[in-house]
Amino acid sequence: MTDGLGVRVRTAGLSRWLAQVAPPQVRGTVTLALITDGQIRSLNRRYRRLDRSTDVLSFPALSFTGPRRTSQRDSHLGDVAISLDTARRQARELGHSVRTELRVLALHGLLHLLGYDHERDPGEMARVERRLRRRGGLAHSLTERT
Repeated sequence: MTDGLGVRVRTAGLSRWLAQVAPPQVRGTVTLALITDGQIRSLNRRYRRLDRSTDVLSFPALSFTGPRRTSQRDSHLGDVAISLDTARRQARELGHSVRTELRVLALHGLLHLLGYDHERDPGEMARVERRLRRRGGLAHSLTERT
């Protein structure tokens, strides 16, 4: 895997880990893109009208309301963009590895692809994220930090 500038990044099985912790009833493909702060800021400005960088953005392949609860074995769920610059910074600030931070962000992004929305739901995404991050061996989830 490479970052937004084409520099090789060691992700130590990020895709395999994400497939293992994903909710068992939901399967499909996900594209993970590691990009720069500038690139994610541009995406955030274009698609969310927020002129600032962020750590992770999700782009679902299908429109739906509410979390996906059915099997999606043969479908493309969507794309997750992660700012590697921000992931490195957050990992340093939180005292864990970049690998751990990428897992936290990838899991959070996947849940958004599945229709969860921590800004609108009454804690459902936080509960699912907490359960899955424990399954994946993470100490904290992104929703627990914010």
